[in-house]
Amino acid sequence: MDRKRKAYAPFSQTSEAGVAQTPVEGYIDVSQMIYPVVQTGVVNEKGQWTGVKSSDDDFFDITKHVAVPNTGETLSPDTGTSNFIDMTGFTDIQLAIKPTNTGNYKIEAVMGPDTNRYANLSPVNAGTRLRGIPANQPDMEDWVIDSAEALADTWNIFYIERRLQNQKLLQFKITNNSGGESTFEVAFMRMV
Repeated sequence: MDRKRKAYAPFSQTSEAGVAQTPVEGYIDVSQMIYPVVQTGVVNEKGQWTGVKSSDDDFFDITKHVAVPNTGETLSPDTGTSNFIDMTGFTDIQLAIKPTNTGNYKIEAVMGPDTNRYANLSPVNAGTRLRGIPANQPDMEDWVIDSAEALADTWNIFYIERRLQNQKLLQFKITNNSGGESTFEVAFMRMV
């Protein structure tokens, strides 16, 4: 938006010349230009471009686990192109599971595969439960473990708040405890 306004010029040419009184036409035209600004990121203290994170629009890395026997375990995601979730810059995650066999399922957040680095560390203790100390607590605890979640044969969506924020190598270990063989799909959505 472009518009003009009048502004007082306290240091006009007559003021510079030492004239004490306010000069005639002591106001000047000032053009004001207003431009929209979109913040897409910053250059951080290391001199690297860091983009602003935004929540995922859709569920991603949909993994299909076929004919998992009762008490069988699977790791998700495992799509062939992606075998872990990078939560860097994200605080929350939604986990969606759609089994063919209604019943109980065990859900655990675990360290991702040892084929990938965690920042500059390799190998990691893959498949182990993620543990940490929450604020105002004295002891380590498991971040996400649900030993008996009853799932229907539709998409069951779970919201996990803050527990897994900034985890670089994240997988979910899902155990079929439904009492029979089950095929299930798993998907994820990250939020800032």
